[in-house]
Amino acid sequence: MGHPKRRGKRFEKPRRPWEMKRIKEESELAELYGLKNKREIWKAASMIKKYRREMREILAEIAMKPTEHIHRKKEAILVALRKRGILKETEGASSRLEDVLALKIDDILERRLQTRVYKKGLAKSARHARQLIVHGHIAVNGRRVTVPSYIVDTSEEGKIGYYAEPERPGGSED
Repeated sequence: MGHPKRRGKRFEKPRRPWEMKRIKEESELAELYGLKNKREIWKAASMIKKYRREMREILAEIAMKPTEHIHRKKEAILVALRKRGILKETEGASSRLEDVLALKIDDILERRLQTRVYKKGLAKSARHARQLIVHGHIAVNGRRVTVPSYIVDTSEEGKIGYYAEPERPGGSED
């Protein structure tokens, strides 16, 4: 059953561990996004796999018999993906189920706090962004975040900045 305080694995390992093409692609992604290890890529791939599976199930249910419950479930998933910034909203057209099925690992990795800090210019490199986050120098919406894999919502994107240490009552003791 497992320990109640510890989560289970949130990723699946590749079926073929020594496939050269996949290893090269993962190495390029890890270098580009400043990832610690390949497990972070596998987590993003598992997240995409989960969303695709849910959408395929919804498509199958719609084909069997369309109901209001299924449409609400579909819209809830699409709204959540748009809010997180994983699905891009195009001009005039709203996101569709096919857009979810076309997601790539880059779409998830682009929304990580580590990438957002680097793209915003708060760090010199992606690895520097990771270090700033882990050491507690980055805040989102005024709250310190020390998890580089934190998925930044579109509403929080403008609120990323350096963490300002709050003043302690009583002043400083020298």
